[in-house]
Amino acid sequence: MLTKEEAKRIIDKVLAYSKADETSINLSGGRTGNIRYARNSVSTSGESDNQSLSVTAVFGKRSGTSTVNEFDDTSLEKAVRRAEEIARLAPENPEYMPLLGPQTYLPTNTYSAKTAAMDPAFRANAAFDSINPCRQKNLTAAGYMEDNSGFTAIGNSKGLFGYNQNTDVNFSITVRTADGLGSGYATRDVTDVSKLNTHDVTEIAMQKAMASVNARALEPGKYTVILEPAALVSNTDASLLAAMVRAMDARNADEGRSFLSKKGGGTRLGEKLVDERVTIYSDPTNPEIPTSGFSGDGRPQEKVVWIDKGVVKNMPYSRYWAEKKGVKAIPAPSSFIMEGGTQSIADMIKSTEKGILVTRFWYIRPVDPQTLLYTGLTRDGTFYIENGQIKFPVKNFRFNESPIIMLNNLEALGRPVRIGGNLVPPLKIRDFTFTSLSDAV
Repeated sequence: MLTKEEAKRIIDKVLAYSKADETSINLSGGRTGNIRYARNSVSTSGESDNQSLSVTAVFGKRSGTSTVNEFDDTSLEKAVRRAEEIARLAPENPEYMPLLGPQTYLPTNTYSAKTAAMDPAFRANAAFDSINPCRQKNLTAAGYMEDNSGFTAIGNSKGLFGYNQNTDVNFSITVRTADGLGSGYATRDVTDVSKLNTHDVTEIAMQKAMASVNARALEPGKYTVILEPAALVSNTDASLLAAMVRAMDARNADEGRSFLSKKGGGTRLGEKLVDERVTIYSDPTNPEIPTSGFSGDGRPQEKVVWIDKGVVKNMPYSRYWAEKKGVKAIPAPSSFIMEGGTQSIADMIKSTEKGILVTRFWYIRPVDPQTLLYTGLTRDGTFYIENGQIKFPVKNFRFNESPIIMLNNLEALGRPVRIGGNLVPPLKIRDFTFTSLSDAV
């Protein structure tokens, strides 16, 4: 973990070696630790440390990049010369934008000393707290926890410099019954590991596993569904809400390749697209999901409202496309926040006459980018609701659905929770389309 001053010295040294018209540098490093277990036994654990510096040299509109992880003077100068050599051989980039000058970045609290101090003993205890209650109830646990602590520094020959330290912990657990017929899942991610209790998270997965035995088959069709946050955003797979936010790029919309494109030209910026209760924004200073104050190309990350009361308010622009269109170059968000309501999942269940509770979706894949139609499967705990109560577990479904249609069929929003680095509420949706059954647990 290099300090801000140490990173600045290395970047300044690299810039001093450069003979290019423009030079930019990205310096990053840190430690990653992990522990994995299956069948109630730890199978792998490890820890790695790495630092890396990439230097991009520019001559006119030609650029070349070289990467090195040795920071002695000889290695740094060699990396610069290599980047310059590549740049001279590269074709011109007609969309190249000159480097940014000095920028002002919002201060963000993305670092936790407690997370940075995690060691093998801490990880082993966290795994034990998850495995032990499963053993005691003759259940089988399979889990993974990964912690990261690191830094990123950027600088260039125009005087730009940025530095950020960050930590995060991601934990997920799947619990199966002894006969393999019941499965439950839960996940948490935090910046500060003191907010993570692997025992409590595992208890949720255990309850779902035991409750999901002897699942019954229901006919596919349109159902009212209650989607837990893990069904809306995922750490490891595509997800419906994150897919929508990622697909809001302005150039794709202008060029007719997006759900925000209008037939015949133009975009849906300023139009009401989804239910008026939907507001989605990003804010790097949010204390629950803090992110770096700068984007990869050095632009400041600021609070931006993307959808306000159902209306599309902003779209991410590359610097090139923003200059072409004469608008502000807003970078894509590092994470997002969807405003919610005050209901709990239990409240939503009580208000449901007939419906299905979905723990999570899995293996989500795009079908049509212009309508944002996706397909995927329910998994690890799907339950039938009748007259405000969970009646029995049901076999898993395949679904075909678009988050745009889904957010127009909104019935209720719950309290937002952190999931996959975002803040997302559980949602109650009517007429969600299940197309077939799946025999997988």
